[in-house]
Amino acid sequence: MKILISNDDGYLAPGIVALADALRPHADITVVAPDSNRSGASNALTLDRPLSVSRADNGFYFVNGTPSDCVHIALTALMKEAPDLVVSGINQGQNMGDDTLYSGTVAAATEAYLFGIPAIAFSQVDKGWDKLADAAKVAAQMVLRGFPNLAKPYLLNVNIPNLDHAAIQGVRAARLGKRHASEPVIQSHDPSGRVIYWIGPVGAVKDTSEGTDFATTAKGFVSVTPLQIDLTNPKQMQALAEDLL
Repeated sequence: MKILISNDDGYLAPGIVALADALRPHADITVVAPDSNRSGASNALTLDRPLSVSRADNGFYFVNGTPSDCVHIALTALMKEAPDLVVSGINQGQNMGDDTLYSGTVAAATEAYLFGIPAIAFSQVDKGWDKLADAAKVAAQMVLRGFPNLAKPYLLNVNIPNLDHAAIQGVRAARLGKRHASEPVIQSHDPSGRVIYWIGPVGAVKDTSEGTDFATTAKGFVSVTPLQIDLTNPKQMQALAEDLL
């Protein structure tokens, strides 16, 4: 099995190192990741400047671009053959609910999906890398078991509780929950006295009902959510068509 690994925390992040170590005994892996933390980059591609690729002492490739850039370059320039699977992560912190739209971790997997390659994004629920080795073990087990009932390509978003492997209750399919709007921006001043703004923290969780990723992970289960790219709102198609008559 050939696996491409990427992330949004950067090629030096403990999460991608742990994921690569867990998968290396089972697959021919290639790691291509951003040169620095690109969290929140979503699906951005760098179109206003050229990109460069370097290689670290551990064999990881790193790119001065976004997670989507990394996967795009890997698939179209670096790899001689398309991988069987692309995995992204392990992210430091959850990517659940509306956060998936902003996530660079999910975006790296999405870029592979757009190329017709199955992809999985892995995240830990809490930040800090606690129980990372256990999360990497879960990720490797999921990759090795496969998803034979899913049509290819598939795009899966996985969130793993920061628990000992033995304490994880199991793996469950879950839908995305929802958050309230993000907190207001934080206003301050730079050394020259100019007003600057920091994007504020994420909003509180709004939908934690049974079956959501938030509820599933809170009970100690790994949540797995199948994602799709079609943003069309089918409920509004007929109304729109009538408005356009």
